[in-house]
Amino acid sequence: MIKTDLAKFAQKKFGQNFLKDQSYIEKIIQSMPNDKNRVVEIGPGLGDLTKELVKTKRVIAFEVDKRLCEHIAKTFEHEIEKKILMLNCGDVLALWGDTNLLDEKYHLVANLPYYIATHIILKALRDTQCLSILVMVQKEVAQKFSAKTQTRDFSSLGVLTDSVAKAKICFEVPPQAFVPPPKVTSAVLLIEKSSSLSDTKFEEFLKFAFMQPRKKLISNLSKFAPKDVVLKVFDAFELKNDIRPHEMSTKSYHQLYYKLKEYL
Repeated sequence: MIKTDLAKFAQKKFGQNFLKDQSYIEKIIQSMPNDKNRVVEIGPGLGDLTKELVKTKRVIAFEVDKRLCEHIAKTFEHEIEKKILMLNCGDVLALWGDTNLLDEKYHLVANLPYYIATHIILKALRDTQCLSILVMVQKEVAQKFSAKTQTRDFSSLGVLTDSVAKAKICFEVPPQAFVPPPKVTSAVLLIEKSSSLSDTKFEEFLKFAFMQPRKKLISNLSKFAPKDVVLKVFDAFELKNDIRPHEMSTKSYHQLYYKLKEYL
């Protein structure tokens, strides 16, 4: 049933679209960091990518869909027995909690549905054991995480990513590469970390900074700190009062944040 009627097998509540074009699966494998660290795969689905991963990697897979988990367990019985693949049936977010997902270094690989993509990527950016994040997401999500200052897509997600990692869009994936085809274009995003997010207050600060992205930054930050304090800090850094959120660099956001903290 799984192989003959994929469109009906996919569940909307899990945002399932199965990547079936082998050429894109191979491109994902080629985009991965090449080392001996373990790989975490979130949402292995039917196991098409898993099949390639276990050829050279030690994999831990997390699958929330019970039907798919049973399918993976049966399909990869040999790899599970040999401990090449470890399979966890359940919600990865429940297992992740507020700590690291694993107690060893790992690379994250996933095909993430829109409704959960941002949350998963941010958790991986905070996870000190996670070395890199290679995810297939909606193109617009990938653009947000990889955006640079002075561009339309630059937001708090771009600042957070740029603070601890280098991010790039490896390639786009058209809807027809999936079954059922989604209504949007996807993209494979690679984030290679140099450190991890650790300051939740800074994340909160950025939410205020980009609360209304087309308005003046000074107006947005006046909801984070008293306006007279914000004005004083802007004067200290010789920032223009009409500067917009996307016009600031990652470095400038950190400097602004630490200066504001002195007054709060």
